[in-house]
Amino acid sequence: MESFFAILIHILLLSFLVEFCSAADTLTSNASITGKETLVSSGQSFELGFFTRGNLGKWYVGIWYKKFPEIVVWVANRESPIMNSSGVLTVSSDGDLILLNGMRGVVWSSNTSGRVQGSVAQLLESGNLVLRRKDDNSERYLWQSFDFPSDTLLPGMKMGWNLSTGVNRYLTSWKDDNDPSPGDVTFRTDNIGMPQLVLRKGSEKIYRTGVWNGVRFSGTGPLSVNPVFIPIFVYDNENLYYMYKLGDRSLVNRFMVTQSGLAKRLVLNEGESSWNIFYTSQDDQCDEYGVCGGNGICKLGNTPICRCLYGYVPKFQREWDVHNWSNGCVRRIPLDCQQGGYLKVSNVKLPDLLEYSLNKSMSVSECESECFKNCYCLAYAYSDIRGNGSGCFMWFGNLIDVREMPQTDSQQDIYIRMPASEL
Repeated sequence: MESFFAILIHILLLSFLVEFCSAADTLTSNASITGKETLVSSGQSFELGFFTRGNLGKWYVGIWYKKFPEIVVWVANRESPIMNSSGVLTVSSDGDLILLNGMRGVVWSSNTSGRVQGSVAQLLESGNLVLRRKDDNSERYLWQSFDFPSDTLLPGMKMGWNLSTGVNRYLTSWKDDNDPSPGDVTFRTDNIGMPQLVLRKGSEKIYRTGVWNGVRFSGTGPLSVNPVFIPIFVYDNENLYYMYKLGDRSLVNRFMVTQSGLAKRLVLNEGESSWNIFYTSQDDQCDEYGVCGGNGICKLGNTPICRCLYGYVPKFQREWDVHNWSNGCVRRIPLDCQQGGYLKVSNVKLPDLLEYSLNKSMSVSECESECFKNCYCLAYAYSDIRGNGSGCFMWFGNLIDVREMPQTDSQQDIYIRMPASEL
């Protein structure tokens, strides 16, 4: 009889442990996390809990890699730290995920629209913290951390716009290594004319991919599948975003922005402890925004790397002689509005969209004709290079941040207006 009760107790303990383990990734209504308590995703990849850095005495709720707790990929209360370790993370009775300080005041909230009583918070194996209905295991989330990135883009996260709701997801650096509050470096999908990805330090652009041309960003290579990650870009009436999926599931992959002004992709081989830098945004000198000034073109194989576009000369030759290209180039011969034509420059990153116009429905022949009729139009290009090309960009000011690109099957050209004597 005693052995029967021992077996029964053993079975009950096992069932309790199984239930506990299965619930370790979920925070139910009116339950809470405090101190060193955490949620752990089902596959043990990510962990959520309280953390602090340095000797500042500030506490945050964050998500980090279970095996690398020093690498925090998301922070809830970036702008509202708790000044001691007495914080409480809980799901409120009305279905909101909230963070309380020691005085039981709310310092952060998911601010969920359409709250549902009895909702639960769950840390998914993807690193996404979601708020969902208790009995709904679909992806119809009430709220998700993936919509509010910090400095890291994980596989499956979207960087860009939900055009229907106006939600804009973008990365913001930490202020410094010990301060996860928002820094001044951002990486976002600009929705101006045609979309492009832009890295900024404050309001200053420091890198951009070039505009989307229907096949790729004009300043990058094709969005091709590679062994490390699968890039995806979606641009339609409802969505405008960049994301990526894992190419090799034995590799851990993250993309982040740093306070020093870099966007970089890091990769970890399974079983290793050292992260490898797979890619950085400013990979070469020509990636620096506007390095050759107005009407200059950056050619990586040249020495020096900057040249004036054909028909232009350095604005200040002595500055160019010492490789100071910031003031760019000016016309060698003034334009005659009634005469002249266009010079095609192939395989380029199109100029930034500063002084420009865009007509997506215009044909190729209409684009050239329209530019020629406007005395202020200095250059044109097709906005969509698929097929025989369509749509029309026209530029009316200095051509900024142009670079020569390697030759590809998806060639991007620009047509620059020239006086007759230059043709």
